[in-house]
Amino acid sequence: MGKVSMKGVIDMHVHTNPDLRTRAYDDFELCDAAVRVGARAIVIKTHLGYTANRAYLTNRYNERVHGKNDFTMFGSVVLNSCIGGINPVAVENALKLGAKVVWLPTSSARNHLEKLGKPTAGCVDVVKDGKIVPELQKVLELVRDYDAVLGTGHISVEEIFTVTKAARELGVKKIVVTHPEWWIVNMTMEEQKRIVAEYDVILERCYAQNKGVGAGHGYISNLPGNLETIRKIGYKNVLISTDGGQVENPHWELAEEEYLQYMLDHGIPEEHIRYMSHDLPCYLLGLEA
Repeated sequence: MGKVSMKGVIDMHVHTNPDLRTRAYDDFELCDAAVRVGARAIVIKTHLGYTANRAYLTNRYNERVHGKNDFTMFGSVVLNSCIGGINPVAVENALKLGAKVVWLPTSSARNHLEKLGKPTAGCVDVVKDGKIVPELQKVLELVRDYDAVLGTGHISVEEIFTVTKAARELGVKKIVVTHPEWWIVNMTMEEQKRIVAEYDVILERCYAQNKGVGAGHGYISNLPGNLETIRKIGYKNVLISTDGGQVENPHWELAEEEYLQYMLDHGIPEEHIRYMSHDLPCYLLGLEA
């Protein structure tokens, strides 16, 4: 097999400093690495809320330090309790600042806390009595109106189906199931097949996952499972992301290259790899492929 190219790659899920958990790169260092390998775009994420303002500053840094190039950093917003949970005002402000992804609760999700055996008092609920909470409808309308991406975060599989149904009925076009393979989400292959068949969503399959939340648990590779998903469900509904930035894992550009090379070495055609790591994220971000 040949060597995979990183030219034009897009990663829609990377964690950077500043953060409460130490990350391998800060925003500027990640930008340096992306420009160095010829990446097209990255979406930075924090469980603490916004990154759209940080993306703006990183793009100005890129212009001043690296000059004219094709790389753009994009921001996002995560609806955890620290920004008021399902907060339409926060979402609208983030979208006006250029955020491209709205993630439902992660560390504040009821499912996340239950899986860790933690108290759920003060969690951010997205579904009650089998229906989305009223404030989520306004958030979904904003996602639709700004043609942004809805990421499902760390909510439960049952909640993912409920939210996805409501989002489609409200006209949300771009829905990404956040790392369905991760043990906190734990969506089976049959459930992934079903949600793709019923709602034509995108499955974000990430580079690795931790064995337990917090430092010291270690990580395991998701690549064999990701390969199985591509073969069983089809590449058209799979988004290649790293969910990178942990100090325990390889630096972003190394993890991304390993991921792409693994797929190439295991028989996934180059054009399919390009679709999952270039063309599909271009569509999600509103960029020309």
